Amino acid sequence: MRRRRFIQSTVFAGAVQGAAQTPRPSREVEAGGTGSTAYQVETTIERRQAGKPHKGKVLIGIQPHCDDIPIFAGGTFLKLVDEGYTGYLITMSDDSMAGSGTSYGDIILKNERDTVEVAKRLGCNDSFFLKYPNHSMDAWPIVEMRARLVFLFRLLKADTVMVYDPSALYERNPDHYVTARAVEWAAAIAGTRWDYPEHFKAGLTPHAPKERYYFARGPQLVNRVVDISQFIDQKAYVNMANVTQGPAGNTGARLRRRLAEQGRRLPLLGNDDDTANRLYTKHFALSRDRVRGQAHGLDYAEYFHYIGPDESDVQAYVEKYSVPL
Repeated sequence: MRRRRFIQSTVFAGAVQGAAQTPRPSREVEAGGTGSTAYQVETTIERRQAGKPHKGKVLIGIQPHCDDIPIFAGGTFLKLVDEGYTGYLITMSDDSMAGSGTSYGDIILKNERDTVEVAKRLGCNDSFFLKYPNHSMDAWPIVEMRARLVFLFRLLKADTVMVYDPSALYERNPDHYVTARAVEWAAAIAGTRWDYPEHFKAGLTPHAPKERYYFARGPQLVNRVVDISQFIDQKAYVNMANVTQGPAGNTGARLRRRLAEQGRRLPLLGNDDDTANRLYTKHFALSRDRVRGQAHGLDYAEYFHYIGPDESDVQAYVEKYSVPL
């Protein structure tokens, strides 16, 4: 099945899935992780914070394919950059198996150009392409992927990473789960002095991300609902950059022209191609976000399993009870 067609089908299926994933109560927080080992977790709502509370911090989005971060986490990425993060985007595969083109090389080039534009629209400082074989990443040594990611996490001083959930259920695409597992362990060991000490000869220092936003296509242990209502139009604009394989791109304009040939029009799509693409993307391609948001009293939302900074019992006790000498 072509990836684009698969994504379009899952976008609409997400509306049903989103409704089924929200039975738990929610509360509002500014930040915080979870030390829980329970399967039933309390869901927290993360809203936009005023000012630049994350100024000086670094956010890295890691995706196997060029449309993964834009579709599943684009709103949250935009929100965090708006709050002060410096953003970077890493694409793991060569994206050779999805999209229209005359050859594999043509598709790779088109998708890479789309991704560069996606990164700009997300507000990223730079984007990286690791070029692993699309649909075959499970045949590649994951230890090499981890090494390259550890290098980038240390180089860029990553504070927060955003990637597919390594523990999500029913994820069949090997590029997705291999990327997630490589990131999971790379983020854990990037802060040690024993893994890849040759990096330190080059001037790098141990540095591990302290926060992780894990997203998923299927069932997931969701403990964080991010309100992206104020960023939904920007998210639509980001997704429109994925012309080659994304569920948005020029789809609205093509639908508008097809209806015109039949002597019909859809008022939602407006009177020009740009409006048609924007509103098609927002209303149809991102319908999952609307359903998930409404389940929590929001206009639009994205779901994550969030893991925050670890705090030991000793550290918490010291901060609470320590006194001046």
